[in-house]
Amino acid sequence: MFGRGRTGILVEVVRMRLERERDDGSPQALWAEVVADARAVAAASPMVAGAIERFVLNADRLCSALVAILSAKLEGPFLPAIALAETLRELSERDPAIEHAAARDLAAVRDRDPALRTLLQPLMFFKGYHALQTYRFAHALWERGAHGDAFALQSRASEAFGVDIHPSARVGPGVFIDHATGVVIGETAVVEENVSILQGVTLGGTGKECGDRHPKVRAGSLIGAGAVVLGNIEIGAGSLVAAGSVVLKPVAPHTTVAGVPAVVVGRPHAPQPATEMVYDYSI
Repeated sequence: MFGRGRTGILVEVVRMRLERERDDGSPQALWAEVVADARAVAAASPMVAGAIERFVLNADRLCSALVAILSAKLEGPFLPAIALAETLRELSERDPAIEHAAARDLAAVRDRDPALRTLLQPLMFFKGYHALQTYRFAHALWERGAHGDAFALQSRASEAFGVDIHPSARVGPGVFIDHATGVVIGETAVVEENVSILQGVTLGGTGKECGDRHPKVRAGSLIGAGAVVLGNIEIGAGSLVAAGSVVLKPVAPHTTVAGVPAVVVGRPHAPQPATEMVYDYSI
């Protein structure tokens, strides 16, 4: 859909105009970039032009567009569209942190996904981004004690996007969930800022124990596809967990682990593997 033909040329032109205004995640600057991308893509993509107009070009800011998109994707018998949209809108108005986190997550996709052509892609079409933003609304509901509403959002997001994030988990801003299918993040898990997680990752418990029982993934870490991290253990800042690993013990900061069970195999080349999306390491 987003090839380098007419759409690509238009997008590159508007992106050049906006390059000086780009920052590391300001909602206003990112929204301006999204709108420019949306106009360019709509002009060359008639099949989705109506949806772009409805969900993006009719919105006045990032969170307004996000509310409209998520409401359309999540509505169903348990979540009527009007009530859902009103709830998400009210949450975003009362808690500006939701929009700021959404902007930083969007910037993370822009900066880390080499397949990205426009900022419109994650906002409208990337289920990892949608699942993460649904979690942020569910977490806000959880924090105010509306646990039934929070669980309803979690359940519907799992059905719609194939991603299961408990609303009680704590996920910082600037997180990138790439491809996303099969990602599970448990109730007491912590994912700090600027972490990248690929498809099939589980941050789970080790059994039926209660209390604090899920992993703590520190800032800048990269968790490779299909990795399983179990128990109340820490993945240190700037660490790299190789694809397919099963991690049962804590990982020191700036360490690479791999295998089943995972063992230390070296150190990442990049200080923050998540932001560089670098899988290389030194022994």
